[in-house]
Amino acid sequence: MNRLFLSTSLALALSGSLALAQQQDAAPAPTAKHHHAPNPQREAAKISKELKLSADQAAKLEPILADRDSKIAALRNDTTMSAVVMKQQMKAIHQQTRQQFATIFTPDQMQQLRSMRHHHGQQQQSVAPTTPQAGS
Repeated sequence: MNRLFLSTSLALALSGSLALAQQQDAAPAPTAKHHHAPNPQREAAKISKELKLSADQAAKLEPILADRDSKIAALRNDTTMSAVVMKQQMKAIHQQTRQQFATIFTPDQMQQLRSMRHHHGQQQQSVAPTTPQAGS
C-alpha cells in the first residue's frame, strides 16, 4: 500500500512539474525594447523645451511630427512592401522631416537636435541587453 501511495505521489509530482514547465515555455519572452505609441504632442513639447523654441516654432513643429508618424504607420501597415523598400521609404520620411525642421529651426537648434538624437541613441545602445555569443 505504501508503495502504491509513493508511486502515485511521485507520478502526480512529476506530471505537475511537466505542466508547469510547459506553461513557462509557452509564455512569450519579454521584449528588450519598450516602445510607446507615437505621440507628436509629447515629442513636440519635449523638443520645444530642450531647444527653447519660440511659440511660433513650437506651433509649426507638431504638424511635422504628426505627418511623419502617420507616414511611418502607413509604411509599417503595408505588408506588401519588402524590407529593403520599407527601409528606403523610412529614410526618405526622416530626411523630409529633417528638411522641414531646417525651415523652422535655427542652425544652432538643428545642431542641438542632432546632439539630442545622438545622445538618445547612445542611451538606447547602453540599455539594450547583450546576447550570449555562440560557444560562450
